[in-house]
Amino acid sequence: MALTTLTSKGRVTIPKQIRESLNLKTGDKIEIVVTEKGEAIIRPVSRKVDDVFCMLHQADRKAVSVKAMNDAVNKHMKVRYQ
Repeated sequence: MALTTLTSKGRVTIPKQIRESLNLKTGDKIEIVVTEKGEAIIRPVSRKVDDVFCMLHQADRKAVSVKAMNDAVNKHMKVRYQ
């Protein structure tokens, strides 16, 4: 367990061992979720481009034009908000 102190400005320093275990670096974003039990869960949400590169790539999928993507988004928005 790692302890830290809340400052008068609401700031908390995440202890080094926690930062290292979550692989947090300066400038990374974190999400704090409060559970029904009143506990806080800290999750890193920042990703580097290298971490997500090619995650959506599917070799057997045909490329889609920007126009086709825009048309699909417009169609979805019309259906959802009309």
